[in-house]
Amino acid sequence: MATIDRQTATLALAHALAAAGRGLPVFPLSATKLPALRSPHHGEQPPVHCRGECGLPGHGVHDATTDPAAVRALFAAAPRATGYGIACGRAPHRLVGIDLDIDTAHGNDSVGALQQLALQHLFTIPPTITVLTPSGGRHLWLTGPADTTVPNSAGRLAPGIDVRGSGGYLVGPGSVTAHGRYRLAPGTAHLPPAPCPRALLRLLTPPRREPTPSGPPGKETPPGRRGEGLIQFVLAAHEGQRNTRLFWAACRAYEHGFGDALADALTAAAVRTGLTEQEARAAIASAERLTRGRGWHHPADDH
Repeated sequence: MATIDRQTATLALAHALAAAGRGLPVFPLSATKLPALRSPHHGEQPPVHCRGECGLPGHGVHDATTDPAAVRALFAAAPRATGYGIACGRAPHRLVGIDLDIDTAHGNDSVGALQQLALQHLFTIPPTITVLTPSGGRHLWLTGPADTTVPNSAGRLAPGIDVRGSGGYLVGPGSVTAHGRYRLAPGTAHLPPAPCPRALLRLLTPPRREPTPSGPPGKETPPGRRGEGLIQFVLAAHEGQRNTRLFWAACRAYEHGFGDALADALTAAAVRTGLTEQEARAAIASAERLTRGRGWHHPADDH
């Protein structure tokens, strides 16, 4: 087993060095897809805001580098690394990752959803590097312009579509995780990351949320027809879709400034589909944390 571990680590380093040679900032990952190096601030009283200013490794995506010597040093400090992460949003490529989760068993057709968005907003996904994930999903690699910061998001575009932007990372091809190997899709290895279509870029960088209009204390402004559409979206959920649809709808409500006003109605709709009130409130709270930038935990899909 030790020999296999050493071989896996050696291959992970080789793949990471190859990616760094193409201008992609990399850092070591464990088999869980999490950073392989323990934080030097472990045990300190939170919050800890260091992003590597202390000079020590162990800051996750902030360790990412294209310098071969630095990459080797990171992997030497993480001898059980089985893969590598690629930092998104960093020069020169400013990578934007479109993570398509394939889960048709539970009604999530992310590829179809992306195609529908492309038809609706008049863009096409150009040929680009595509990485196949062990679960059957795929990562599309696109590049963003220097003057635009693409945020990370989960399910904001559509259920099953996550976006890896500034501060996020993608698992690099050749990485081995507990669930299998990430590999390049046939016919895409020779391609450079393609520029993100402008229409898609506008969807990935939503306008700044305006403050909710003020009103008498305790009486929020009603969400109107947009809120009614989100409630109907939740009510239409089948078993296996309920958490995902509720989370997506709540994210949209908070992004547009009426999440608090719609929370009770969304909860009631989710309960009608079969979720418990506690499950519904937890999903909505997760959506609020994500959209307000306080970190998030995605609720598990019901089965």
